[in-house]
Amino acid sequence: MGSDSTAGAGMTAAEKATGRRGRLSPNVTLFLLASILVSFLASSSAPTPLYGIYQAHWHFSPITTTVIFGSYAIAVLGTLLTVGKLSDHVGRRPVLLVAIAVQMISLIVFIFANGVPALLTARIVQGLAAGAATGAIGAAMLDINRARGTLTNAIAPGIGTGTGALLSGLLVQFLPAPTRLIYVVLLVILLVQAFGVVLMPETVTPMRGALRSLRPEIKLPRSVRGPVLVVAPVLFAGWSLAGFFGALGPALVRALGPMSIVFGGVTLFVLAIVSSITVLVMRDATARTLMLTGIAALVVGMVVTMFAVNTDSVAAFFVGIALGGVGFGGAFQGSLKTVMPLVEAHERASVLSLVYIICYLGLGLPAVIAGYLVVHGGGLPRTADEYTYFVIALALIALLGLRGAVRRTPA
Repeated sequence: MGSDSTAGAGMTAAEKATGRRGRLSPNVTLFLLASILVSFLASSSAPTPLYGIYQAHWHFSPITTTVIFGSYAIAVLGTLLTVGKLSDHVGRRPVLLVAIAVQMISLIVFIFANGVPALLTARIVQGLAAGAATGAIGAAMLDINRARGTLTNAIAPGIGTGTGALLSGLLVQFLPAPTRLIYVVLLVILLVQAFGVVLMPETVTPMRGALRSLRPEIKLPRSVRGPVLVVAPVLFAGWSLAGFFGALGPALVRALGPMSIVFGGVTLFVLAIVSSITVLVMRDATARTLMLTGIAALVVGMVVTMFAVNTDSVAAFFVGIALGGVGFGGAFQGSLKTVMPLVEAHERASVLSLVYIICYLGLGLPAVIAGYLVVHGGGLPRTADEYTYFVIALALIALLGLRGAVRRTPA
């Protein structure tokens, strides 16, 4: 009985409520959660180098490419609006296990895809899984350790997006079954991670109201309404940049000269990995410093990228992408540091979900509009220029909002 009492004293409130202890330590659990987030984002970026192959096989236009890409973001949005708060009520583990299972189904659909309808189906199912998992993973990492969780939330998406695009490009270029192998690899990784989720401890105490939480509503705690309005433009700008390069980056690279399929993945890899390195290097910087750095880098990066597209300079193109990665990483980390410290534990999943709604709107909507403009507007170079002006305008709006917030803050 004494040993039971000692064990009970070492359990968290959530573990007592669920009647079990996890077999994984907090550090291992944090690493597992980060790896799952990496896998989900890698799965979302893996089709990027393959769009050219799909387009050649099934003869569809850039509009279709961006619609396929954007359907993922729309599915994520819908799921975040409904399932985003569910893990606050039923626990993080059940939501994660279901999300992993759904993600695995999407990869199976990709493996056997034989046309545009199958690609759309796979992307939508993939978005449903990502939407369910994103809030739960992010909140669980904050439950374990707020500071490290915030940092990991900002680093993992870039690592996942970058490695998924690059690995996919490498497998397509050098190994057989180019449109299937990457999905098989990701399927195996997710299976292992699902076993890890079974072993991890629950990080939140389940509470009533699960069904009620599924009703879509946009609700922000009063304490973060102002900060979210300040960070929203730069979040939208950064993720719209990722959406543009994710959907049309390979086409831009091909327009600059004869390139291998690997380079189609390298564009997104550079953007994503530089963003993660930026977050890591600037992890101790203040939220304001991160936001200013992100805004400045986004503006300069887009100007350099526009110059590269108009002068057919491959070197300048990748310099512009790298600067965009600095902007993305700084702005995203700065936004999280601005908002999340003001949120109570039981509000974390819902607020994170709302932050990601802004992000995924930026990821999908402008990319679809860009695909339309490529076909019915002035073509790819002109669309790239217009996209540049759009991102710069949003970054400058964010700068004005940041300056206004500083003036309103009491000394």
